[in-house]
Amino acid sequence: MSKSLKLYGTLTVAAVAMLTGAYNFADRNVVPMPEGADTLVQAEGNIDSMLIAAAHASDAKADGAFGLGRPALPEEIAAWNLDVSPDGTGLPEGSGDVMTGEELFVENCAVCHGDFAEGVGNWPALAGGEGTLADKDPVKTVGSYWPHLSTAWDYVHRSMPYGNAQSLETDEVYAIVAYILYSNYIVEDDFVLSNENFLEVEMPNADGFIIDDRPETEYGRFSEEPCMENCKDEVEITMRAAVLDVTPEEEGATSEEEATAPATDEATDEAAAETDAADEAPAEEAALDPDLVAEGEKVFRKCKACHMVGEGAKNRTGPQLNGVMGRQMAAVDGFRYSATLEDMGEAGQAWDEEALAAFLAKPRDYVKGTKMAFPGLRKDDDIAAVTEYLKSFSQ
Repeated sequence: MSKSLKLYGTLTVAAVAMLTGAYNFADRNVVPMPEGADTLVQAEGNIDSMLIAAAHASDAKADGAFGLGRPALPEEIAAWNLDVSPDGTGLPEGSGDVMTGEELFVENCAVCHGDFAEGVGNWPALAGGEGTLADKDPVKTVGSYWPHLSTAWDYVHRSMPYGNAQSLETDEVYAIVAYILYSNYIVEDDFVLSNENFLEVEMPNADGFIIDDRPETEYGRFSEEPCMENCKDEVEITMRAAVLDVTPEEEGATSEEEATAPATDEATDEAAAETDAADEAPAEEAALDPDLVAEGEKVFRKCKACHMVGEGAKNRTGPQLNGVMGRQMAAVDGFRYSATLEDMGEAGQAWDEEALAAFLAKPRDYVKGTKMAFPGLRKDDDIAAVTEYLKSFSQ
């Protein structure tokens, strides 16, 4: 036999031995394809089909033969299960009072929502907006819009403060929500919110939402054969866009009726009252205490979010306060006051030191239904200082 034939014979035997060994190794170590999965893997290299096959095999082998993952522990599920339902389901035990909530709100929330939940810049207001839902520009807040208190609690607990979500303790969430309720005149300043009295809080717009019953009442009509001609005996215009208040109006434009309407008796009386108040003003104003004015300017920082004083002062969330001392109540043009304050102004009441001190101490006690969210100044010295500061813009 030639050397060439011997060489080829040796190589052939070696190749057969190597293939046999490889087959035996694969037969022992490769996981068999689960029953039924062969129909899923049709093309070599189809990774999606292979993953589907693996999932199928995982379902078929509940004992975890593939060794992927493990069942979630109860405490791990609880860490993600944070939602609170309107009926109180998911609400943890805890409590928090309004005054503690005010401090926490100023520290964690005021940078975006203002000290009194009035909103800052484009950040949303959380208080106010009563009676505006039917307006052209409704103000939707916790008090004016949300039907369930659970929405407020759940959102604060789950998502706030912005950029540091879920950093608040449970009692802190209760306190902050209590302060938001207080800012919306829903509770008093001594209120303590807890999981025990949570469902007792009545939200102003609780009845403002309805169940969507369109699947039962309307969807069936859309599956009927549509009418394409002669669908009505007569067609007529029943409503115009202007009447529906959806046609934009030009800025500065007034209706013909507004332009020609005579001055109302109320406006005439108000103007007359302002004139009388001016006539009754003392001829000489008492000298101001400069130190007290300076102290009042510092305290007034709590009011600057809503009120302006000085040159160019305009109405903001609250009316401008230039000349407030001695002025008839609810007398600033262009500002929408609460009905109670308007009634007090029409009755001839004016802002003197006594009235202003009582109002600054507890606005809601002095003017029932006031729109001002500020809870009041606690120190008599602060009230005296702010009063003196406001006097400096009345001379």
